[in-house]
Amino acid sequence: MRVRTDDEVYRVDAVWLGPPKATFPWRARYVAWGVGIAVFLLVLTVERQLGFGFSFFTTAWALVITVMLTRFICARISHERPLSAALAMWVRELLAPRERTAGVGGAASAARIRVNPQRPRRRQKKRGRGSRRSTASTVQVSEQAQKNRRRSGGRKKEVRGVRTPARP
Repeated sequence: MRVRTDDEVYRVDAVWLGPPKATFPWRARYVAWGVGIAVFLLVLTVERQLGFGFSFFTTAWALVITVMLTRFICARISHERPLSAALAMWVRELLAPRERTAGVGGAASAARIRVNPQRPRRRQKKRGRGSRRSTASTVQVSEQAQKNRRRSGGRKKEVRGVRTPARP
């Protein structure tokens, strides 16, 4: 059901019925006449750019297309949403930033990964003045720990964020 506006000013003043004593059989608002003329000139320009000549039938089809486009445009505008607001909304919709659906970059490559010739080592803990261990004993302890690790089949302590492989 269509509800008409109860404000008679907008219903009467926004419509031009034609010349006195020779009114048109249809109602067209003032804005519809302006939009229609602009659309008609645009449709004729597009027809000429596509290579259609100027003849009766091309002009008749331009008039039919103009009527359809004008009705489509004027159905979306009213005194509450004028043509300028509808055009501004359309422009903002076209220029609004969009979400990027395509990934940025290409395939992964190891070309930029820096490789050091030596494996990173743990930093030695700083010992205070009372430390009596010598560096030779520290080297022996670390070598002994490496041998024990090799015998036991590797590291048993779980490292955070790294999954251990499943054993068959």
